[in-house]
Amino acid sequence: MSFFDRLSNGWTLAMNSFKVLKENKQLIIFPILSGISLLLVIGSFFTGLLAANGWDLDGVGERENTATVYLIAFLFYVANYFVIVFFNMALVHCTRLYFRGEEVTVRAGLQFAISRIGAIFAWAVFAAIVGTILKAIQEESGALGKIITGILGVVWAIATFFVVPIIAYENVGPIEAFKRSSRMMKEKWGESLGATFSFGLIKFIGILVAGGLLFLAGSLIHPIAGIVLASIGAFTVIAIISASEMIFVSAVYHNINGDPVAHFNQQAIDNLFVNKK
Repeated sequence: MSFFDRLSNGWTLAMNSFKVLKENKQLIIFPILSGISLLLVIGSFFTGLLAANGWDLDGVGERENTATVYLIAFLFYVANYFVIVFFNMALVHCTRLYFRGEEVTVRAGLQFAISRIGAIFAWAVFAAIVGTILKAIQEESGALGKIITGILGVVWAIATFFVVPIIAYENVGPIEAFKRSSRMMKEKWGESLGATFSFGLIKFIGILVAGGLLFLAGSLIHPIAGIVLASIGAFTVIAIISASEMIFVSAVYHNINGDPVAHFNQQAIDNLFVNKK
């Protein structure tokens, strides 16, 4: 299959993901809650660091030794990964309910995520260890370290593609979840992941258009109003795309495991993730 055929398949799958979101608009609450929670986490860490440095903004980070800096980074990564995976898992479970023809509710998604909170935390710790190691390589190796961590970051993103549904529905630890996700991608990886390109393109255009128009509209009142409206517009676009991406991940995961996926082009999924054997 050609590159452009795969892009076409990816576009079809992306549109089907948006269709599922359109029919279950409440799913957008999960990336919104995730975004708000992440802002609170960032604010809490920054406030804590500021307080520890006597509220001296210029001195933040200067008094800590290397070990302390990496410990703070590790804790920050744990909190971030936990929040992201928690709400993504809630969303993935809601899509599973939808694919099975069951009632979809935000409460059901949150309750399921809470029931898997131990697995979520274990993954957050594992991912935070990896993130801290990559940060150490980047900080200690200069320009070469940035190149290495950039490559490793891409590899990590590909290898962990199916981690959320795996830790949601398969009784495995974080290391096995990583291996399982990697094996699934190795066995089912096609020439390209067209949907990822499609989502990225839609996100870029959406932020550009929505953010730009809202900024211009708000600027007629005041420049700050323009910035606020543009930020809200960009956040909304990101939330919509994030929800659609997780719907896509859930659909492909269930397809690979032999579960029928409603409202998706079955042939497009099969062609996008073909067995290389």
